[in-house]
Amino acid sequence: MFFGSRTPEMVDPAAALPGRDQTMPVSPKHLVLGTTMTPPFPDNCEQLVVGMGCFWGAERKFWQLPGVLTTAVGYAGGFSPNPSYEEVCSGLTGHTEVVLVAWDNTLTDLDAVLRCFWENHDPTQGHRQGNDIGTQYRSAIYCSDQTQLDAAKASAVRFGEMLAAAHFDAVTTEIALAGPFFYAEDYHQQYLAKNPNGYCGIGGTGVSCPIGISGV
Repeated sequence: MFFGSRTPEMVDPAAALPGRDQTMPVSPKHLVLGTTMTPPFPDNCEQLVVGMGCFWGAERKFWQLPGVLTTAVGYAGGFSPNPSYEEVCSGLTGHTEVVLVAWDNTLTDLDAVLRCFWENHDPTQGHRQGNDIGTQYRSAIYCSDQTQLDAAKASAVRFGEMLAAAHFDAVTTEIALAGPFFYAEDYHQQYLAKNPNGYCGIGGTGVSCPIGISGV
């Protein structure tokens, strides 16, 4: 589902790049947290995939969140298997830049992850975040199951009401059950830990998210 729509337009699946069979090799351990970046994750883990514009700054927000076990950046929501960064940035794969977030559900919960998501970008901009323009920068939540999906949709409604009260446009976030998550190239993983002065396009609206935003 979309809450509204903006240009530029999504590539037609028939015109998408072919992608490839080979998966992207990544480091086995998270540079900051020291945990695995790839499944299987522990039984007490839950995971969500979110898009908030450029994934470098977005990933850092989540690895700093208490209770998060691991994070990884990648591509989701598109049509081309195992795309490269350059292919995603062309707009011809249909993917958005995303962060996979896995957390220990005995230490934190979905509400905290959703609150971090909503408060740290502008979910009203359609296919862009600030000066970063393209379908690869669209806001998105890709859920692991129906319970997460219901919670994410409820949170979008509640936060959308708060944004409207602050005179923002309607929420344009794509919310759906997760399809394939493709890991980005290893140099993108924990990019701002490797490059402390690197570009971080992350920025919120200044609207605070309420406690229990999912309503579920």
